[in-house]
Amino acid sequence: MTNPASSLPAAPTAPPEVVIARLRSHARVLFWPTLFLIGACGVTGYYYGSLAEPWQNVLLLVGAGLVVALLWLLPLVSWLTRRYTVTSRRIIFVHGIFVHVRQELLHSRGYDVSVRKNWLQSLFRSGTVRINSGLEHPLSLRDVPDADLVQQVLQDLMEQSQTVMAARRQEQSALGDEFGFRPGL
Repeated sequence: MTNPASSLPAAPTAPPEVVIARLRSHARVLFWPTLFLIGACGVTGYYYGSLAEPWQNVLLLVGAGLVVALLWLLPLVSWLTRRYTVTSRRIIFVHGIFVHVRQELLHSRGYDVSVRKNWLQSLFRSGTVRINSGLEHPLSLRDVPDADLVQQVLQDLMEQSQTVMAARRQEQSALGDEFGFRPGL
């Protein structure tokens, strides 16, 4: 006796998810913090040991430490914790220093992609990629390098994903018709 389930064609397996790109904001946002770091180190090195009282040298070190922590370390950590991952199925937004936030957007849901550039971003070929998925506020990939290429890739991935979803729906519909099943009934 044959098993009726074995006569059904095997359900197509989805291809594995592939990472297309891992992105961060353009590194030029660290230009001013790095200048503050160099300046704080230079001033501290020049004046340390030449002040009259020992407590003044200690105060100089504490002040330099605060300047470095607030004007260099905090922007660096903020830049490092904001990242975007584009895969073959979705876009993943991860950000946050003290509160870790992760958002995902599937390509198959469909969305609108636009790029906004100011003159400085145009000079460095970067821009802010805005993704409007119909939610309250659009998601933004802030100041990503090669923003036009990112926009093109996202549009291609969305189109490809919707084509794959349409093919799956047609297959399911054909299987349902072949075996007398009606989806939604």
